[in-house]
Amino acid sequence: MQTILLMNAKGGCGKTTLATNIATWFADDGAKVALADYDPQGSALDWLQAREAYEGIPAIEPLDASKGSAKPARGTEVLVIDAPAGTHGNSINQLLRRVDEVIVPVLPSAIDMRACNRFLSELLGSGRISRKQTRLAVVANRVRENTRVYQQLSDYLGHLELPFLTHLRESQAYIRAAESGLGIFELAPSLVWQDVVQWDPVFDWLRQR
Repeated sequence: MQTILLMNAKGGCGKTTLATNIATWFADDGAKVALADYDPQGSALDWLQAREAYEGIPAIEPLDASKGSAKPARGTEVLVIDAPAGTHGNSINQLLRRVDEVIVPVLPSAIDMRACNRFLSELLGSGRISRKQTRLAVVANRVRENTRVYQQLSDYLGHLELPFLTHLRESQAYIRAAESGLGIFELAPSLVWQDVVQWDPVFDWLRQR
């Protein structure tokens, strides 16, 4: 089973957005997928509940892990974990157990870049990542390309000794998908073609197990 963790100590950076869209991509590709929500707010679980209104789209198993670990059903091929904000210290090591990949979303702002820098230092100090048992990468989220702050973020991420996979533009498609319980890959192609292509490096990296 491939286990993918979306994680950043700072809230509001888009962990749930990435988690739900990664889960739908694998589910649409035919995999048996579970989505574990460790955040007490339960945003990923709310999204999964909205998804139940549709027929004919792949099912994703909901796991409420906010009060402890939750095991996916037997035969699950992909487990996506939406980690809570404010995770530090030993809690990081507990989440990293048996995790194959960690993706850290970061927003284009000075505050977020400073917070991300501290958090990445903490992650790189964990045993599983330092021993390369778990792979780590970064995604820039809610980007407006022709802005100074995005250029600063791009320069910052480009100097990290970590894969900087892609940037995801600020788009109404993500809001529409979150409200409806769908992934952007399940919306009308004419609405999301600019967004969908930005995900290609993420899934290329996730396939390189």
